[in-house]
Amino acid sequence: MGGGRNGGVAGAPGGGGDESERCLPGALQNLELALVGVAGGDDLGALVIVWGTPCGSRAGHRSLGCHHLPPSLPEQQHEVDKLYRIENKPAHSASDQLCFLVRPRIRSVKYVADIVNADKASGRTRKYKIIFSPQKFYTCEMVLEEEGIYGDVTWDEWSFYLLPLDDDIISMELPEFFRDYFLEGNQCWISTVAQALQLMSSLFGPFTRTYGIGRCAKMVHEVWREVAEESEGDSLGRKPEMGQVFLMDRGRGSGAHWAPGNAQDKVFNKIRNEHFSSVFGFLSQKARNLQAQYDRRRGMDIKQMKTFVSQELKGLKQEHRLLSLHIGACESIMKKKTKQDFQELLKTEHALLEGFAIRESIGFIEEHIDRQVSPTDSLRLLCLLSITENGLSPKDYRSLRTQYLQSYGPEHLLTFHNLKRIGLLTEQVSGETLTAVESKVSKAVTDRAAGKLSDAFSSLARKSNFRAVSKKLGLIPRVAGEYDLKVPQDMAYVFSGAYTPLSCKMVEQVLERRSWQGLEEAVRLLSGNEFAAAAPGTAAEENSWDSQRIILAVFLGGCTFSEISALRFLGKERGLRFVFLTTAITSSARLLEAMTESRA
Repeated sequence: MGGGRNGGVAGAPGGGGDESERCLPGALQNLELALVGVAGGDDLGALVIVWGTPCGSRAGHRSLGCHHLPPSLPEQQHEVDKLYRIENKPAHSASDQLCFLVRPRIRSVKYVADIVNADKASGRTRKYKIIFSPQKFYTCEMVLEEEGIYGDVTWDEWSFYLLPLDDDIISMELPEFFRDYFLEGNQCWISTVAQALQLMSSLFGPFTRTYGIGRCAKMVHEVWREVAEESEGDSLGRKPEMGQVFLMDRGRGSGAHWAPGNAQDKVFNKIRNEHFSSVFGFLSQKARNLQAQYDRRRGMDIKQMKTFVSQELKGLKQEHRLLSLHIGACESIMKKKTKQDFQELLKTEHALLEGFAIRESIGFIEEHIDRQVSPTDSLRLLCLLSITENGLSPKDYRSLRTQYLQSYGPEHLLTFHNLKRIGLLTEQVSGETLTAVESKVSKAVTDRAAGKLSDAFSSLARKSNFRAVSKKLGLIPRVAGEYDLKVPQDMAYVFSGAYTPLSCKMVEQVLERRSWQGLEEAVRLLSGNEFAAAAPGTAAEENSWDSQRIILAVFLGGCTFSEISALRFLGKERGLRFVFLTTAITSSARLLEAMTESRA
């Protein structure tokens, strides 16, 4: 079997403009290199590309590898005859060559094996190439061997690490990262993230200082340092264009993603970071201004009308189309927002965050489940209740779980198991009971073993410590009177003044202190694993404001739009610019979907 690897660098240093613009060209060039040799000449026949992840596969269902291909895929240069999206059925084609662009998942490789073996059974001979993105895992080769097609296919890798989503948002397109790492303990994507960070370093020069918190973040940083040592020449002698890096993972329980909540679109650019209460007023004023510009046509002479049509009319029509689109979206949101159910839901969420009317909130959750309003919303409320109350009492846990399973199906028993395992929906364990058992066991073992057992017992009673962390960091603003959403004073505006995202608050506090000093208690409550490291040879750049004002915020396990808006607000207030690098754009619904086990 022939194999290869195309590029660890998906772009070249240099260039200008927005940070995200430098990430894509090199990756597309690497894809072209991967296709070389597959469609090498007219005598080989047309090339058919089959891409994606088999339907029904949880991992990757929103990723680049399944949902869409880059717009600049070079079909013509490589005589691509047809593009098929992978589904749970074979791709029928008369082509003599098939190229599979897939994620490195067992299900994807088995899909390829089914096609190859079907061809072999019918006596058909074709050329097959598998391009794994962003890399190939050893398990893929094992499956090829088990399916008996190891010698029938060639493979390559498309090192596609960075996908620009906005002028300040870059995605690694790894939606499976959250489940793979935090639930299943699979560390296969750690090196992928480290490679992406090294690519950022090669594009923008070395980072002067790195901060991080969380076990996953620490592991990524360590692997990144090893990759950087091996690629020492990539950014040698380059002046840093970005100053600091923050690595944050989803291993820390917080309420940020459980509460509700396109750069080339000029209207969207203005409203994307605004609270919804301000949006409709802005759009109404924009509509009036647009109408006034249209009304200028009255009284124009022929020359003025000609100038108006050639220079302004096209832009006004485009703006009118975008405005209509956003007003329609606003009206749709308003219909949902003004419903009684939504208002009650919002009231319950705020009550849980602030820690009052807990019994009433549980009653609302029970009613929500019994009415089968939404399985995802019901689960999100249960997780928010568990996180804010450091777990549910055994009685409440059993009762709510039973009601949920009766309403939405017994297959969700595995969902509850997953959420309990990851610490998002837990049952409180009596501290006294644990202490008594721990004491008895400790007497029968050595001191060293007793220490390890103590850690194990602590993990059994794992708590989110939400209230303590919230109080320590001031996550819930205390304001006199009503919170002004139109003129926000802090990052809590993204949750209607009810809550400041924990990750964003940590970034703010570390930036103020330029270290973790003074945050020891909060860090301890979040299970530690904080770190700070200065890049060697960049001490002289520490005082360079140009680089220090641009900060890379790295989210491992997913980043929400609420967190992005909050840090954009912080950047605007402090004269900073945040660039976001995330394994995927996520939300409470997407995180819960990753944990959900349902009927196949």
